[in-house]
Amino acid sequence: MLRVALPNKGTLAEPAATMMREAGYRQRTDSRDLSVVDEENEIEFFYLRPKDIATYVGKGDLHLGVTGFDLMEESGSQTQQVLALGFGKSRFHFAAPTDADWKLEDLDGRKIATSYPRLVRSYLSGKRIGAEIVKLDGAVEISIQLGLADAIADVVSSGRTLRQHGLQVIGEPIATSQATLIEREKRPDRVEEGHVTSIKRVFADRLQGVVLAREYLMMDFDCPESLLPDVETVAPGLQAPTVSPLRKAGWVAVRTMVPTKDTNRVMDRLAQIGATAILTSEIRSCRAMTTHTHEDA
Repeated sequence: MLRVALPNKGTLAEPAATMMREAGYRQRTDSRDLSVVDEENEIEFFYLRPKDIATYVGKGDLHLGVTGFDLMEESGSQTQQVLALGFGKSRFHFAAPTDADWKLEDLDGRKIATSYPRLVRSYLSGKRIGAEIVKLDGAVEISIQLGLADAIADVVSSGRTLRQHGLQVIGEPIATSQATLIEREKRPDRVEEGHVTSIKRVFADRLQGVVLAREYLMMDFDCPESLLPDVETVAPGLQAPTVSPLRKAGWVAVRTMVPTKDTNRVMDRLAQIGATAILTSEIRSCRAMTTHTHEDA
């Protein structure tokens, strides 16, 4: 049976569970449950602290896990990314009081509070900046007010929390992150059971299908057959549009996948070309491409 770790709380927990459901997997109905078995798909899900997931996966106790890319990097565990999941996006920044116009080099010799000491040390080392790192497990924003640190390094989403504490971002992002499907690093001396590998492949492909479906909409419209070359330029789809003849002579029905962010622009252009009856619909899942674990590459 495949063993998969999911976040038990925090900003990644509910989106991760939602993605599992959309991919056809059973999830817990009580937030106090620490695990749930999906017998039909031969998977057992374990609900763990996001910061611990990479450690369990890296040691081989679990086959796969969903956690933040930043948490995977910070853990230093023997893990690697299988698939970026497209939610929980954030940036990792230095921040300091708004009454000081700091630049990155001003951090040299300062105290920096963070929950990510490994990431911060690595970044500062690359910039040849020496600073004292103060490790905290949370609420790092208050550390400056309490006199524990001169600046902080933390995950920034909207920036609202920083503003509430009178802080502003310093310089460019240290790193960017999002929810990520991870596995243990591959090594010649680590042999995985074939059946488990097969389930992992299906699992990754299902999640890839959900990720892709969220990035695209299905677009249907009618147009004169003579306009197909122009239509394919505007809306080429992933491979090619599906074209079917209509009972109206010289006309065809076209179905194609369009990036969600480009939907209105594409509709405008198709209407200008001469397409009619243009409509869009959501895609629940898609298998236009597959994502296999690294051993299959």
